[in-house]
Amino acid sequence: MSFWRVLLSIFFPPLAVIDKGCGSILIVLLLTAAGWVPGVIAALIILNKK
Repeated sequence: MSFWRVLLSIFFPPLAVIDKGCGSILIVLLLTAAGWVPGVIAALIILNKK
């Protein structure tokens, strides 16, 4: 997980997981719409998976 990807996931979580697939983008987008913090947490968890 690169430094730039972490910064991107903090400021705009759905854009950070764009290469992880449509399902990941949709989940992070919905969580970000519900609240910023859940979207950031979900993006960081998805980015941390190998």
